[in-house]
Amino acid sequence: MLFEAIFIIATAASAMTAALAAGRRRMDWFGVCIIACVTALGGGSARDILLNHYPLSWVEDPNLLLIVCVAALATIPLARIVARLRWTFLILDALGLIVFTMIGCNVAIGLGEPPIIVIVAGMITGCVGGVLRDVLCNEVPLLFSSELYATVSIVTGAIYLAGLKFGFPREAVVAAAFLVGFPLRILAIVHKWGMPKFVFDKETW
Repeated sequence: MLFEAIFIIATAASAMTAALAAGRRRMDWFGVCIIACVTALGGGSARDILLNHYPLSWVEDPNLLLIVCVAALATIPLARIVARLRWTFLILDALGLIVFTMIGCNVAIGLGEPPIIVIVAGMITGCVGGVLRDVLCNEVPLLFSSELYATVSIVTGAIYLAGLKFGFPREAVVAAAFLVGFPLRILAIVHKWGMPKFVFDKETW
């Protein structure tokens, strides 16, 4: 029940932050809803398409579309307030990353995929929505230029899969994934931990 509640809250939070991104690009209300849906549901959709897993999550449960669109449209009149709650949304996003990653792993496990695909499926579920948002908003995806994000998802997925493979109770495995993945993401934000960057300046060559 708690897992599902965090999933719904994180989905709504993703939609709200996506709405702010759409607002910065001066999109109309339809554009706001599209960007919100792509961000909140795009990772799971990409995973399902790649794994040939149907129906897509939002097709199977249309309530997800309703939650995302309501959260996005609610952000419009509350944009100034939402924008001030940066840390609240960063925490919700970190929680969402962990939950989305484990959900993606569960789908791949259910399809009998090998371990590497299970971990990649978790990463796609947790990360691709944000990439699609940034691409549609004509920005360099934060995933490729900001603090550790995909790495946190990979670590979380690996812990989750390993725990299940070794036969630990699912509740304990979920707790372990949270206890490692969530603090790692928060520490990455606070200390600006990131992957080494490749900088190529043709003027110096």
